[in-house]
Amino acid sequence: MRYLLLSDVHSNLEALYTCLELAAGKYDKAVCFGDLVGYGPNPNEVIAKIHNLCKVVIRGNHDKACCGIDDAKDFNPYARMATEWTRQALTPRNLAYLRGLPMGPAVMDGFIFVHGSPQDEDEYILGPAQALPLLRAPEAQIICFGHSHLQGGFMLTSSGRFQSIRIPATPDGLTLTTPLEDGARYLINPGSVGQPRDHDWRAGFAILDTGGKVVEYYRTPYNVAQTQAKMEKAGLPLPLYRRLELGR
Repeated sequence: MRYLLLSDVHSNLEALYTCLELAAGKYDKAVCFGDLVGYGPNPNEVIAKIHNLCKVVIRGNHDKACCGIDDAKDFNPYARMATEWTRQALTPRNLAYLRGLPMGPAVMDGFIFVHGSPQDEDEYILGPAQALPLLRAPEAQIICFGHSHLQGGFMLTSSGRFQSIRIPATPDGLTLTTPLEDGARYLINPGSVGQPRDHDWRAGFAILDTGGKVVEYYRTPYNVAQTQAKMEKAGLPLPLYRRLELGR
């Protein structure tokens, strides 16, 4: 089975549609690791698309804040402003949809996926300090996660050696193929669809092939100027839409 892994769309409709165009015909089922909304200008349209597309969707921290489950007190001022704008923009139906999203972890076909971490949905997995305890735990060979907006991940080889999965600077499309070795353990981050923060502005996603035992990482350019124009028209903070062109 080939799974399309989507995370951190953040109301960026142009980025989402461009990812889906590139992924068309390459996967069997789609799943989403949360943060459908927040920051961007098209929360209702993104929710509608993800709801219809994805087999399983779990919530992210921005989903919780934008539907009122959390109060966004830990967000920076710009993120809080975007959260308030999103709350006002969401339809009653989509507010209810976000409130009903389950928290992770979710299990599918032998792999686990979460927004932040299996131990805490809001925790960032950024390096060995967070990754190693999870890689040494016996829960599953593969844990897929988002939240950090950093495409790649981490692995523990069958001999117990820790490695980071780093995405090289490559042309558009398929950027890296990572074989899933027997006896090794993996933390896989597909990257952010709508707001990458690894200094590559292109939208990111991944495909997990459980039968072929491989992960494919993808990056694709999208019409970032169109998204920025919508954000400016909506009155969203300037730093939020300027960062889209910088990938940080």
